[in-house]
Amino acid sequence: MSTELRSGISEVAETLQKWYNLNVEAKADPRVSEWLFMGSPWPTLILTALYLCLVKYGPGLMKPYPALNLRPLLIGYNLMLVLFSIWMFFEFAFTTVLSQEFSIICQPVDYSNNTMAKRLAAVIWWYYFSKFVEFLDTIFFILRKKDSQITFLHVYHHSTMFILWWIGVKFVAGGESYFSATVNCGVHVVMYSYYLLSALGPAVQKYLWWKKYMTVLQLAQFFAVILHTTYAIYSDCGYPNVYQYALIAYSFSHVCLFSNFYVNKYSKTTAVNGKTKEVNGARHSDRDSVNQRTAQSNSELNRLA
Repeated sequence: MSTELRSGISEVAETLQKWYNLNVEAKADPRVSEWLFMGSPWPTLILTALYLCLVKYGPGLMKPYPALNLRPLLIGYNLMLVLFSIWMFFEFAFTTVLSQEFSIICQPVDYSNNTMAKRLAAVIWWYYFSKFVEFLDTIFFILRKKDSQITFLHVYHHSTMFILWWIGVKFVAGGESYFSATVNCGVHVVMYSYYLLSALGPAVQKYLWWKKYMTVLQLAQFFAVILHTTYAIYSDCGYPNVYQYALIAYSFSHVCLFSNFYVNKYSKTTAVNGKTKEVNGARHSDRDSVNQRTAQSNSELNRLA
């Protein structure tokens, strides 16, 4: 590499670093700068890129091999996420809803070193970190050859949540950020409980008739976030509106995707079942007509005999 090229690359890198310091670090929450993955966006971006590469190439790499039986691992993993989600839910509740100094309708970020403010920032970081842990959902699908489960909705949700919550922790670790995270933790308690029960085997799976209602619960979650965030914007409590508008747009994208999933997964199934019954009914009717005509013919032959 020539000296001029090295010098050019060095100047570009220096310019980018200055831009980053001026536009990111200068506006970031200083309390979180030393926390894991928070010093730079690169760890989060690299891990997300590796995740997307795994989504693209993982199923192909698994093709020559049999699907793995991961039942004991899945039971432990889902139980861990249920307990982790319960802990985060109550930690969010304790630092917000149960705190007399916190407005659940609209609350700006407290960037001070107040004990409760730092505790809320910490649980928001743990929530961000949980999105990294949840990459394992997809890895387990690949190892078990459940490729049909790796939909656009699944990949979109997992990859974007990890990146967006890095931004959340970096700039707004507190205030209104609590609401969507708290609601999502509550939903995940139900969701990973379902996965845990499902992993226990056929003896339990027959009782999991409520699967489709998890999609309804997820949709209700996004509508609740949209309504709450809209009212928070109207209240104008000092929480940066740019993040609230972004959250509304992001929630709407999930409403569209989950609604499409529900229609394709459940509504069409109901319609197909209805059609099948009708066809089966027609077949039974045709068979009955044939039998009646055969009986009539035999009766006429008997009379002639």
